[in-house]
Amino acid sequence: MTDPVKDSVEVALDLDEKEVYSHIAHESAEDIIRIISSLDAERAKLHGEVIYYKDDWDDLIRERMAKGKRHTAFDFYNPALLDIWEAKVRELKELKKKEKLGYALLAAVLVLTGAASVIAGQAYVLLGMALLPLAVLIRDRSRERSDLIYYELTQFFIDELGELVRKHNLQPERYKFKIFSGDYFGIEARKLGTGLFAVVTAEKSEGNH
Repeated sequence: MTDPVKDSVEVALDLDEKEVYSHIAHESAEDIIRIISSLDAERAKLHGEVIYYKDDWDDLIRERMAKGKRHTAFDFYNPALLDIWEAKVRELKELKKKEKLGYALLAAVLVLTGAASVIAGQAYVLLGMALLPLAVLIRDRSRERSDLIYYELTQFFIDELGELVRKHNLQPERYKFKIFSGDYFGIEARKLGTGLFAVVTAEKSEGNH
C-alpha cells in the first residue's frame, strides 16, 4: 500500500526552518515562471504572433493567492504585487470595454447615416464612412496600452522571481521560463531549439517600473 501524499504544508513542517523556506520559495518560483510565460504569451498575441502556449495567467495568480491563504506564515507572495495585479486587470478590462464601446458607436453612426440616406435621398452615409479610420485608431490605441500593461505585469513578476532566487539562494537555471519577448530587465534570454527561454540574472534589475 502506497503512503498517503502529503500536501505542501505537511511537507514543509517535516523540514527544518531553512529547508522550510527553501521549499516554499521553490514552490513559489515554479508558480511565478508559469505566470511570466503566460503573461508574455498574451503580449505576443497582441503583436500578431501565433502562439501555441496555453496557460491562463489570471487563473494561475488566483491559484497563487489561494495557496497564500492556505500556507499563511509559510507563504512567499508579495501582497503589493497582488495589489498591482488587481489594478492592472481592472485597467485591462476597462480598455476592452472602451474598445468595444468605440466600435459600437461607430457602427451606430453608420446605421443612422445609412438610414438617413435612404429617408432623405442624400448620401449621408458617406459621412459615417468617413469615420471608419477611427476604428483603426481605437484598435491601435487599445493594443498599445494593453501591451504596456502586460509588459509591466510581466516585469513585476520577473523582479519577484529574481528576489526569491537571490534571497533564498535558488539556482536560476532550475527556473528557466518560456518567453516570447526579449525586452525585459533582469533576465538572460537564451535560444533553446526553436524556442526562446530566459533565466533571471544574479544582479537586481535596474529598470524603472
